[in-house]
Amino acid sequence: MGQGGEPRRGQSSDGELGMAVARAQEGDEAAFAVAYRIVQPGLLGYLRGLVGDEAEDVASDAWLEIARDLGRFRGDGAGFRGWTATIARHRALDHLRRQKVRPRASALEQDMLDLPGTHSTHEQALEALSTEYALELVSRLPRDQAEAVLLRVVVGLDGPAAARVLGKRPGAVRTAAYRGLKSLARQLSAEGVTDDGPRTLGESR
Repeated sequence: MGQGGEPRRGQSSDGELGMAVARAQEGDEAAFAVAYRIVQPGLLGYLRGLVGDEAEDVASDAWLEIARDLGRFRGDGAGFRGWTATIARHRALDHLRRQKVRPRASALEQDMLDLPGTHSTHEQALEALSTEYALELVSRLPRDQAEAVLLRVVVGLDGPAAARVLGKRPGAVRTAAYRGLKSLARQLSAEGVTDDGPRTLGESR
């Protein structure tokens, strides 16, 4: 952890990830497995928010493309997270077009929600969420807000990286994430959620 506060989710392993990706690009299969292990949990959580129970299949398709195009990737560990999230999002949207349904932010698993959080106004309120209730609340958000929250909280991307994945300006994504978290916090406050439950959702920066 840095002296300025908690690192955003994934930051502590970005160095390891960057080294693994570099070795994988040189043909080291074990290093690719390391990169997969680091990235897959967050990627799968993001996909569950978009396509629900089909997330495993969509993730498999995404990893096939990631492996195929790995040699073309240029960047560090954090950049790799964003690159893989972009590929996964494209595969998810392709899947949804085939299914002719809209993306939904739902079906997040417990291990995707048990994330460290900073203690600013809106994030702190989310720590009392139980899993099922968290899913219900996130599913109520407009799609842009839900995706922004998922990318920031679940995948662990910073604002600019999340913006690149979504093809939007960083300010727009930052605003969407802020509004989404504010809306969730407002709902929690209105319904009297206390600090007694397990900490389940919080945005890291």
